[in-house]
Amino acid sequence: MQTNFKPEQLENPRIAEADAILRRCVHCGLCTATCPTYVLLGDERDSPRGRIYLMKDMFEHDRAASPEVQHHVDRCLSCLSCMTTCPSGVDYMHLVDHARAHIEETRHRGFRERLARAFIAAVLPYPQRLRLALRAARFAQPFAGLLHRLGFKELVAMLDLAPDGFLRGATFTGPGTAATKSERRRRVILLAGCAQQVLRPEINDATIRLLARRGVDVEVAPGAGCCGALVHHMGREAEAIEFAKRNVDAWMRLMDKGDRIDAIIINASGCGTTVKDYAHMLAHEPAYAQRAAKLASMTLDVTEFLGSYEMGPPVRWSSLRVAYHSACSMQHGQRIFEEPRKLLGRAGFTVVEVPEGHLCCGSAGTYNILQPEIAAELRDRKIANIRSIRPDVVATGNIGCITQLASAMDIPVAHTVELLDWAYGGPLPRGLEALAAHVQDVPNARPLVAVT
Repeated sequence: MQTNFKPEQLENPRIAEADAILRRCVHCGLCTATCPTYVLLGDERDSPRGRIYLMKDMFEHDRAASPEVQHHVDRCLSCLSCMTTCPSGVDYMHLVDHARAHIEETRHRGFRERLARAFIAAVLPYPQRLRLALRAARFAQPFAGLLHRLGFKELVAMLDLAPDGFLRGATFTGPGTAATKSERRRRVILLAGCAQQVLRPEINDATIRLLARRGVDVEVAPGAGCCGALVHHMGREAEAIEFAKRNVDAWMRLMDKGDRIDAIIINASGCGTTVKDYAHMLAHEPAYAQRAAKLASMTLDVTEFLGSYEMGPPVRWSSLRVAYHSACSMQHGQRIFEEPRKLLGRAGFTVVEVPEGHLCCGSAGTYNILQPEIAAELRDRKIANIRSIRPDVVATGNIGCITQLASAMDIPVAHTVELLDWAYGGPLPRGLEALAAHVQDVPNARPLVAVT
């Protein structure tokens, strides 16, 4: 694609990078076939190619974002399916990130929209605040109809996604160390995350137990928190960079103590995509660039890490059909395809593929809050595809997908590591109580290894 930036514009690192990305696009349009919003809406401006033209025009003319650009960029899921499809290697992820930051800086949104975005940024990345907000949601749910009539669609979406019942507590609460009782083979740092440890703390518990049985000490670093993805995808670039810096500082303090750290383990694929991108996010931060690059190179999804182990025979063997839903941030963001499926298969589950598995479920970080109508259409399409293969349970590697699918489906949804932990001696995952009869203990299997 030909671009027409002025030399003085290219002195801006954001514009220089956008120019390099735009030049790789050859207008082929293959991305349109795998873009969820284009598949649903059929509007060229809601395809990657159409958005690229809108962003190019905005950047080249060095002007504030127009209502049209804001509208269509806001409707992008950042699912990155287009990047998997693109034969030219267009770095759409960073291009749309630059556009979102530019929109945030130059476009004045309406009061209700600004309020919703500020609320999300102030609450979701902070576990204690989120926990309080979810408790308050029980009292606000009767007023959902009134909020909808007043135009607060984002708040209504948050109420719809809020879990029923009481919030559970975690078995392992950080910061601290979960040490294996067997011979220590490796030592890792686990990102405890933000929303996940409130919405489904059992995921971290299962991860720690599963790693401990493999002889892995798990550290949760004091001071680490949200990876920055939630605010980054809303264009709040400075806030995302501060989250990234905080994690780099926290993890380097642990590493500087002298004990070898073998990997940074992530069990939420949306976070993994972001942490693996820390080298890019902090490239223009002189005090952080080198350390961020080192940590990003050490970052692995939990299934990547476990895939390097001989897991051995499971303690429990099941006849369950598991529909593996590959989160967009897993398959498109991190290009992880086979590891989760192989691990589930070796643990005794029958893994079945979901039709249209490349299309997003509509979660996409905060997308199901900010764009609830499109998110609901994508969710319902995904659920219909899941039902068509008649699974007993759905497995996925991202808390956003779990929350999105479980909000409208009676088929239980669990994290991949929860199912693996169960197969190798851990407790029954939440929501699978009716399936317990389908699982048999393996005679003479090795017992669960305790952790402290």
